[in-house]
Amino acid sequence: MKLNISKWILGMALVVAGLSSCVNDLDTIPLDKNTITSATFYDNPESYRQVLAKIYGGLSLTGQVGPDGDQDVLGIDEGASNYIRAYWYMQDMTTEMALWIWSDPGIPELQTNEWTSANEISLGMYYRIFYQIALANELIRESSEGKLNGRGVADVAKEDIFGYRAEARFLRALSYYHALDLYGSVPFVTENDNVGAFLPQQISKQDLFAYIETELKELETLLPAPGQNMAGRVDVAAAWMVLAKLYLNAEVYISTPKYTEVLTYSKKVIDSKYKLDANYQNLFLADNHTADGIILGVVNDGINALSWGGTTMIACSAWASDMDAFSYGINAWGGNRARKQLIDKFVDYTGATDKRAMFYATDRTATTDVITEFKNGYSVMKYKNITSDGSKGSNIGHMDIDFPLLRTADAYLMYAEAVLRGATGGTTSEALSYVNEVRQRAYGGADGNIQLSELTLDFILDERAREFYWEGYRRTDLVRFNKFTSGDYLWEWKGGVYEGKALPDHFNHFPIPASDINANPNLKQDGY
Repeated sequence: MKLNISKWILGMALVVAGLSSCVNDLDTIPLDKNTITSATFYDNPESYRQVLAKIYGGLSLTGQVGPDGDQDVLGIDEGASNYIRAYWYMQDMTTEMALWIWSDPGIPELQTNEWTSANEISLGMYYRIFYQIALANELIRESSEGKLNGRGVADVAKEDIFGYRAEARFLRALSYYHALDLYGSVPFVTENDNVGAFLPQQISKQDLFAYIETELKELETLLPAPGQNMAGRVDVAAAWMVLAKLYLNAEVYISTPKYTEVLTYSKKVIDSKYKLDANYQNLFLADNHTADGIILGVVNDGINALSWGGTTMIACSAWASDMDAFSYGINAWGGNRARKQLIDKFVDYTGATDKRAMFYATDRTATTDVITEFKNGYSVMKYKNITSDGSKGSNIGHMDIDFPLLRTADAYLMYAEAVLRGATGGTTSEALSYVNEVRQRAYGGADGNIQLSELTLDFILDERAREFYWEGYRRTDLVRFNKFTSGDYLWEWKGGVYEGKALPDHFNHFPIPASDINANPNLKQDGY
């Protein structure tokens, strides 16, 4: 069953707009008993589920009226404030994965690696992250056992509410993980902080790493077993995946390797019910909530969850009218395309051998030496708004394709990388078998299998590009491999020149937005 976000969020405009601002005034009860305030809202056990829905909705929606209107995050175009859209911009468009012809605010600086602390896209991502954290803190605070007992919530309802609380804790940990990965040391607020206007303290990267780690490990006993929650909601495998990703990048975050821990948690996922879908394309179709191998998909729905971000932005911007986009359920924008270095990762770009190569080259050039010319660069056909039986999605203007935020193949490749980086408890033969399972799915057989002598870290980095292109992985991977700023690996327009150039090392993360630095004297900028 796919999570129906619009039904879940029904009535949440009042909660989001007014609840947090009212929680210090719980003694004020309106004379009109039909009026809902923070003093009475949580008396209804269903309210906790609605708030959880708003937190999930914050990953795919941008306001209270979809696809636009009454937006959550001010100071930025509403469509660009979408969580996944901003995350995708910062993770893929800053690398060799993609290039956009439009000059919307913030985009030119991101894709030429020339951003500053005033970048609009980074600002939108930063405030979206902390908006999510604020919503999660609200639910976690109001669902403590003491609060529930004080409201006289029945024991039978408490069990459900404690489950919602665990999911909210995961979603908060996920946002803090993205904050750590993108920005490093950031402001830190939990449910234990007072509600209202105050200036948060900045947490070190080491302490934030430890906090995320502790939260996710505690959630191992609180979240549903793998596969025991509806599509679009999390189970314990999601916690294992984020732990594995946290540990994989530990040397970047805290200068301490944690590769044995990567192996431990990626193996938990591999040994769970989550397997590789036999057809790679199924992961990017309108009914991908039924595909094997998606551990957490961010819900996009052409009827119930409308926005200008998520897979709507990714798919529509990739397709142009000359690609017969309508047949694939897509209203073509024609703005995004691949840079040459992504194309070169594949044996051939046609998909005849490696079926993951989904590119359109007719009347295109391989290079993107002119940024503003869409036909300079091959188009990406990975996301298709049709179902696995060929039916069109519900709306050509807004995709039904869930964004595959966490998926099983990542665990397979993380295991292999951890072994190559010295993890104990695994074997190179098992690492090779996991890599070849991923490639057998891609090639439809053993033709793409590699030998043990070919299993190197450089191979893993390229394989991750082939497997996860346009899924928001690349910047993090390149930083971990010391390739993002290095002059040893260049791509078109890296550093603002077509041939590419090295970047200062502080570009391995983004600066805290200048607006927050100026507003909060507790914050210090790192490197910018």
